[in-house]
Amino acid sequence: MISRGLHVDPRDAVPIWKQIEEGMRRLVASGALKPGAPVPSVRDLARDLQVNPATVVRAYQRLVDAGLLVVKRGEGTFVAEGIPTLPKAERGRALVEGALRYASTAVTVGASRDEAAHALDSAFSRLAPTKEGEKK
Repeated sequence: MISRGLHVDPRDAVPIWKQIEEGMRRLVASGALKPGAPVPSVRDLARDLQVNPATVVRAYQRLVDAGLLVVKRGEGTFVAEGIPTLPKAERGRALVEGALRYASTAVTVGASRDEAAHALDSAFSRLAPTKEGEKK
Protein backbone atom coordinates (compact mmCIF):
# COMPACT_ATOMS: atom_id res chain seq x y z
CA MET A 1 0.00 0.00 0.00
CA ILE A 2 1.59 3.23 -1.20
CA SER A 3 -0.03 5.37 1.43
CA ARG A 4 2.11 3.59 4.04
CA GLY A 5 5.15 5.23 2.45
CA LEU A 6 3.46 8.61 2.39
CA HIS A 7 3.03 10.70 5.47
CA VAL A 8 1.59 14.13 5.91
CA ASP A 9 1.91 16.34 8.93
CA PRO A 10 -0.89 18.89 9.27
CA ARG A 11 1.27 20.85 11.73
CA ASP A 12 4.03 21.28 9.14
CA ALA A 13 4.26 24.70 7.47
CA VAL A 14 4.57 22.94 4.10
CA PRO A 15 1.12 22.66 2.47
CA ILE A 16 -0.39 19.16 2.52
CA TRP A 17 -0.58 18.97 -1.28
CA LYS A 18 3.17 19.75 -1.41
CA GLN A 19 3.92 17.06 1.18
CA ILE A 20 2.01 14.54 -0.96
CA GLU A 21 3.81 15.69 -4.11
CA GLU A 22 7.21 15.42 -2.48
CA GLY A 23 6.33 12.07 -0.90
CA MET A 24 5.33 10.64 -4.28
CA ARG A 25 8.55 11.95 -5.80
CA ARG A 26 10.53 10.22 -3.04
CA LEU A 27 8.68 6.93 -3.60
CA VAL A 28 9.46 7.06 -7.33
CA ALA A 29 13.09 8.10 -6.79
CA SER A 30 13.65 5.33 -4.24
CA GLY A 31 12.13 2.68 -6.50
CA ALA A 32 9.23 1.98 -4.14
CA LEU A 33 6.99 3.04 -7.04
CA LYS A 34 8.26 1.55 -10.31
CA PRO A 35 7.63 2.97 -13.78
CA GLY A 36 4.23 1.82 -15.00
CA ALA A 37 2.96 1.07 -11.49
CA PRO A 38 -0.53 2.26 -10.60
CA VAL A 39 -0.87 4.89 -7.90
CA PRO A 40 -3.77 4.92 -5.44
CA SER A 41 -6.96 6.56 -6.57
CA VAL A 42 -7.55 10.09 -5.31
CA ARG A 43 -10.37 8.87 -3.10
CA ASP A 44 -8.33 6.01 -1.58
CA LEU A 45 -5.26 8.15 -0.88
CA ALA A 46 -7.37 10.97 0.56
CA ARG A 47 -9.10 8.49 2.86
CA ASP A 48 -5.79 6.85 3.93
CA LEU A 49 -4.10 10.20 4.61
CA GLN A 50 -7.26 11.73 6.05
CA VAL A 51 -7.10 14.74 3.77
CA ASN A 52 -9.53 16.42 1.41
CA PRO A 53 -9.64 14.71 -2.03
CA ALA A 54 -9.08 18.12 -3.66
CA THR A 55 -5.70 18.20 -1.90
CA VAL A 56 -4.69 14.90 -3.51
CA VAL A 57 -6.01 16.08 -6.89
CA ARG A 58 -3.76 19.14 -6.69
CA ALA A 59 -0.68 17.04 -5.88
CA TYR A 60 -1.46 14.50 -8.61
CA GLN A 61 -2.09 17.22 -11.19
CA ARG A 62 1.29 18.81 -10.46
CA LEU A 63 2.95 15.41 -10.86
CA VAL A 64 1.10 14.82 -14.14
CA ASP A 65 2.14 18.29 -15.34
CA ALA A 66 5.74 17.45 -14.39
CA GLY A 67 5.55 14.21 -16.39
CA LEU A 68 6.07 11.95 -13.39
CA LEU A 69 2.53 10.49 -13.50
CA VAL A 70 0.34 9.67 -16.46
CA VAL A 71 -3.44 9.33 -16.53
CA LYS A 72 -4.94 6.53 -18.62
CA ARG A 73 -8.62 7.20 -19.16
CA GLY A 74 -10.75 4.50 -17.64
CA GLU A 75 -7.73 2.77 -16.07
CA GLY A 76 -6.30 5.16 -13.49
CA THR A 77 -3.11 7.02 -12.79
CA PHE A 78 0.31 5.44 -13.22
CA VAL A 79 3.98 6.25 -12.75
CA ALA A 80 5.43 7.42 -16.08
CA GLU A 81 7.62 4.91 -17.89
CA GLY A 82 10.66 7.20 -18.09
CA ILE A 83 12.16 9.98 -16.06
CA PRO A 84 10.55 13.16 -17.34
CA THR A 85 12.80 15.67 -19.00
CA LEU A 86 11.97 19.14 -17.85
CA PRO A 87 12.76 22.28 -19.75
CA LYS A 88 16.03 23.75 -18.51
CA ALA A 89 14.39 26.74 -16.80
CA GLU A 90 11.82 24.58 -14.98
CA ARG A 91 14.52 22.11 -13.94
CA GLY A 92 16.60 24.96 -12.54
CA ARG A 93 13.63 26.33 -10.58
CA ALA A 94 12.86 22.88 -9.15
CA LEU A 95 16.47 22.43 -8.04
CA VAL A 96 16.63 25.87 -6.41
CA GLU A 97 13.30 25.33 -4.66
CA GLY A 98 14.40 21.95 -3.32
CA ALA A 99 17.81 23.29 -2.28
CA LEU A 100 16.21 26.13 -0.34
CA ARG A 101 13.92 23.71 1.51
CA TYR A 102 16.87 21.46 2.32
CA ALA A 103 19.11 24.33 3.41
CA SER A 104 16.32 25.64 5.63
CA THR A 105 16.04 22.28 7.31
CA ALA A 106 19.81 22.02 7.76
CA VAL A 107 20.04 25.50 9.29
CA THR A 108 17.11 24.96 11.64
CA VAL A 109 18.57 21.72 13.00
CA GLY A 110 21.95 23.39 13.51
CA ALA A 111 23.86 21.39 10.89
CA SER A 112 27.13 22.75 9.56
CA ARG A 113 27.57 23.31 5.83
CA ASP A 114 29.82 20.23 5.69
CA GLU A 115 27.29 18.07 7.57
CA ALA A 116 24.53 19.22 5.24
CA ALA A 117 26.64 18.58 2.14
CA HIS A 118 27.58 15.10 3.39
CA ALA A 119 23.94 14.22 4.11
CA LEU A 120 22.89 15.47 0.66
CA ASP A 121 25.65 13.49 -1.03
CA SER A 122 24.65 10.37 0.91
CA ALA A 123 20.98 10.77 -0.04
CA PHE A 124 21.88 11.37 -3.69
CA SER A 125 24.01 8.24 -3.72
CA ARG A 126 21.11 6.19 -2.38
CA LEU A 127 18.63 7.50 -4.94
CA ALA A 128 20.50 8.36 -8.12
CA PRO A 129 21.63 5.63 -10.48
CA THR A 130 25.34 4.97 -10.66
CA LYS A 131 27.22 4.95 -13.95
CA GLU A 132 26.46 1.24 -14.20
CA GLY A 133 22.71 2.00 -13.97
CA GLU A 134 22.28 0.51 -10.51
CA LYS A 135 21.34 2.18 -7.28
CA LYS A 136 23.70 1.97 -4.34
